[in-house]
Formats: sequence, C-alpha cells, structure tokens
Amino acid sequence: MDKILALLDGSEYSESVCHHTAWIAQKLGADVDAMHVLGRREGAAPTDLSGALHLGARSALLAELSSLDEQRAKLAQAKGHAILEDAKAILEQDGVPSVKLHLRKGDLLEAVHAVEADIRAITIGKRGEGANYASGHLGSNLERIIRASKVPVFVASRAYTPIRKVLVAYDGSASAKVAIDRMATSAAFADLDLTVLCIGQDAGKAKATANAAVAKLHDAGITATSRTATGEPGDVLNDLVAAERFNLLVMGAYGHSRIRNLIIGSTTTAMIQTVKIPVLLYR
Repeated sequence: MDKILALLDGSEYSESVCHHTAWIAQKLGADVDAMHVLGRREGAAPTDLSGALHLGARSALLAELSSLDEQRAKLAQAKGHAILEDAKAILEQDGVPSVKLHLRKGDLLEAVHAVEADIRAITIGKRGEGANYASGHLGSNLERIIRASKVPVFVASRAYTPIRKVLVAYDGSASAKVAIDRMATSAAFADLDLTVLCIGQDAGKAKATANAAVAKLHDAGITATSRTATGEPGDVLNDLVAAERFNLLVMGAYGHSRIRNLIIGSTTTAMIQTVKIPVLLYR
C-alpha cells in the first residue's frame, strides 16, 4: 500500500496536486500512481445519431456528426495523455523515482475503487476545470471521492507551499481519533510543527480532549501542542489558519449516520471551501 494516487483533470489545481503528492511520497517513501479519467462521453466511440434526426435528415450530416464525435474522443484521449505526461515530468523533477500513469474511461469512483486496495492516500484538487468560474464551490467529483474513499484524502490548494506548520481540528469523534492514530504512525508528521485544536464551550472538557490527542502523538515520538477555543468551528478554524499561517489543516471527514453527515459534513465542506491551504481528511 505504499502508493499515492494523484487524481488529475488538467485544471489550475493539477500542478499543485503534483507538488503536494511529491512531498507526501518523499515523506513516506511511496511511489505515485497518476490518474486521469475520461468521462463516459469524452471517451465514447461514435454514436448512432439516426434516432435523433428526423424529417429526412441527410446521411451526410449523420456521417459528419459521427466523425465529430470520433474526433472529440480522440482529442480527449490525447489531452488525457498530455496531462499525465506533464504530471510525470513534475513529479520526477520533484524527486519521485517511480510514477505510473493511468488513463481511464467511465466513472471516476469506479476507476478509483479499482486501484484503492493498493494505495495509501489520494490527492486531488479542491476544484476542477471550472475553478475560475466557481470559486465558491468545490469540484464536482471532490465530495464524491471524500465520502466514498476508505483512505485519507489530501485536498490540494491552488498553489503549493512547503508544509511545515499543521493545524489539527480535533473533537474526539471517531474520524478525528482515526486521524490522530494515523498521524501517530506516519513519517509525514515526524518533523512538523503540530497544533491540536479542540473547539468547545466547556473549556475544561475541550482541554482534556485536546491533551489526550497530544499525548497519543507524544507516545509515538511526535511533538505537538494543544489549544482550545470557543465559537463557530468554521469561523474559528478559518481565522486561525489565516492569522497564524498554517500550511495544512487536518480533520476528520464525514460521519456515517445521516445526522452526523449533516453536522460534520457541513463543517468539512465549509472548511475545504474557505481555507486557502490544503486539507487532509481522514475517515
């Protein structure tokens, strides 16, 4: 499972995904699988359009439309290969010795599921090809990946910045405990400046919760400090990230029950949307 899967779509986030993936891979001594998935229509063979054209449409028009479909499919595949080759060049330049390229057709989740058993984490951009037109929204596939993935998901920001200072949003929930457990056994966090933050109205309880997480990390030889705060979690985290220049936010992702999805899911989504730094999510 010493592989990182980088999902690339050719958007402005793809270069950042590559640099962040290289950073993770070098920390973990892992190889990288870079994947680009063609949508069903992009990679489709020419379709029979005769059923869509009536009233004596000419066969020449049918042939032309079929030819255009074929050209679009070829261009999409060529673009996919170019995206992957560019990604490989960036990853190798960043010091990743082994990069395997995957061009797939069909549904993204199905493509990821086919290789998930062999990967340790997934990296993906916060937004897709429409990033400049939908700055207030996440990429259409990002939330699907986060909810479906059984491995940690690293959501890359638009620009790459070396990661040195990490904020861990910890609430004692199951997914937050998984995050601490995984961090405690990961070489990626051994030399970073870690702060574990618990937000709650009960200051004593919040402090005890944060201290328990820090103790778990200390037992694994990872240095971390604990902090507490009160207020709306999204606002507190966003303000702290901006004020103290953290380079990475770590938090538990969506829960399993419907109520938990509404509570944790809304906070998770809000944080990915608003913070300007990468977010690492654990299930």
